[in-house]
Amino acid sequence: MKLNSIRNNPQLLLLAMAFVMPLVFSVWNALLNNFVVEKAQFSGAEIGMLQSLREVPGFLAFTAVFLLLVIKEQTLAMLSLAIMCVGVAMTGFFPFEIGLYCTTVIMSIGFHYFETMNQSLTLQWLGKDKTAHFMGQQLAVKSFASLFAYGSIWLLMDYVGISYQTMYMLAGGLGLVIVIFLWGFFSQFKQPSIQHKHMFLRKRYWLYYCLTFFSGARRQIFMVFASFMMVEKFGYSVGEISLLFIINYVFNLFFAGKIGRWIAKVGERRALTVEYIGLIVIFVSYALVTSSQWAAVLYVLDHLFFAMAIAMKTYFQKIADPRDIASTAGVSFTINHIAAVVIPALLGIVWLTSPVLVFFIGASFAVCSLLLALNIPDSPDAGNEVRKNPLGWANKPFQAAKNVNGAALSEESATIKPIL
Repeated sequence: MKLNSIRNNPQLLLLAMAFVMPLVFSVWNALLNNFVVEKAQFSGAEIGMLQSLREVPGFLAFTAVFLLLVIKEQTLAMLSLAIMCVGVAMTGFFPFEIGLYCTTVIMSIGFHYFETMNQSLTLQWLGKDKTAHFMGQQLAVKSFASLFAYGSIWLLMDYVGISYQTMYMLAGGLGLVIVIFLWGFFSQFKQPSIQHKHMFLRKRYWLYYCLTFFSGARRQIFMVFASFMMVEKFGYSVGEISLLFIINYVFNLFFAGKIGRWIAKVGERRALTVEYIGLIVIFVSYALVTSSQWAAVLYVLDHLFFAMAIAMKTYFQKIADPRDIASTAGVSFTINHIAAVVIPALLGIVWLTSPVLVFFIGASFAVCSLLLALNIPDSPDAGNEVRKNPLGWANKPFQAAKNVNGAALSEESATIKPIL
């Protein structure tokens, strides 16, 4: 492939950014619990506050759209990725409570703004017939980067003996160098559609909003309570939990691309139906499982099913006005993080009296998702967003104004132009 064709290929840029993000974030995440206990003497109260602060930028991801008034999406994605790398690089230099809160928020701002822009750019730069397969490829690249990060931690910290500070600095510094290279190497790509740069909720996207909310709720049960069950109920060690994560990433590495192709072939409704039926079975099984080996199998399958969430994003791509994608990406992250802020705290109280009930609640979330997914049409499109619309929430697709050459104009294009 010629150098110019590489520089002008937006898909390669998306895959490169998809590699950098988990390469850096996985190091931060893998070392966090040991670092804050050993170096900052954190108790449960401090780690709980840190994790809550980490979720706040995700809840506020909708504010990214306001930055698009002055910054192009590609530039904002790169800046966000760079900010995340800086936050991770700084972590080891501030081994005390306030310092770790501050570096976590810096890292999280970069992480969540990048994820918002990355989703938006992927849905804009990819054709509707290629998005599912490409998102599967992105998952595979992310899994490879995470495996590389875990392997680096094992080699450099266990065998070479480098410090937490050095490991954080290496990960963040390497990520920042790669981002600077990508920034200078790749072309500035034109947007297919000028994006709306204000906040809105469209009635005809109601099904997507609901699917996004319940996705966030289920994911918190997997991330918080399934992992906690493995330790509390079955006594899994840190090494054994790490091994499960490695197995998860290996599965994604080999199967995520195939899952993306399968979603493109069978359609969003069938793919999400399979995912949610599978998750119902898994959550009920979590509640009843008594074998540590079967619990591990459930944990790996649970992680694999989440790869099918690609279908939710491709569903939105098919029904959306192309100019709504950036703003709605921010809104969807906020909707997703409503659950992230509320669910762990509420179900943590339930866990004290009945861990089984927590997983039955998770199964009920999956049932709600299944009922919603069954309302997706065979061929979703703008104007054909749902099969049944009992609330009457459907609008005709927005018809863009045209300029004298017949090109679409957005309402902002005449008055607001990005400066970067």
